[in-house]
Amino acid sequence: MTDYLRVAGVDESGKGDFFGPLVVAAFLADESRLDDLREMGVRDGKLIADKKTLQLDEQLRAGFPHAVLIISPADYNRRYSEIKNLNKLLAEGHAEVIDRLVSGHATDLVISDKFGKPELVADALAARGQKVKLKQMVRGERVMQVAGASIIARAVFIREMEKLSEKFGVTIPKGAAPQVDEAGRRIVAQYGVEVLPELAKLHFKNYGRVANPSLFTK
Repeated sequence: MTDYLRVAGVDESGKGDFFGPLVVAAFLADESRLDDLREMGVRDGKLIADKKTLQLDEQLRAGFPHAVLIISPADYNRRYSEIKNLNKLLAEGHAEVIDRLVSGHATDLVISDKFGKPELVADALAARGQKVKLKQMVRGERVMQVAGASIIARAVFIREMEKLSEKFGVTIPKGAAPQVDEAGRRIVAQYGVEVLPELAKLHFKNYGRVANPSLFTK
């Protein structure tokens, strides 16, 4: 047992996906509830099947304080064009959900899955006047609260991808592999390249392969 009783975890989903939003989630659980989380099957959301992730998300949201930020592709592209640094963009997102959560719930410690320089998130929190204690860890999903955040973020990302698939009539795959390019080309062929900013992250290399496929087939 540590000195910290109410611990919040923070994680994101969609960072490595060409299509879809960036989702950042914060999840708060008292240490006395850790056994409950284990019994539910909480672990790193990337290691859980989509159907189970969606089920766990409903349980976590119903039983624990949380905050979610959905950065749509259009908003993501706007932010990235201004910041021009993915880690800074992530830090701003992490700081936003942390601030939302701890402003309404007593929190002793926030644990974030580590990326980039530690001061990025710390500085973003300080800019918001938020003084909660922050710890950043590599493979932070080993901490149950971070794993809970990863599940919520992943579930929201899955649902947002389903919405995009329905809107464009194409099953839009996750990730950034060749099948993602194939889906993108089908969308461009039907709707035009101008739709990409509203469903994809334009700084990915996939953009060139989708928007100008002839350059990559010679």
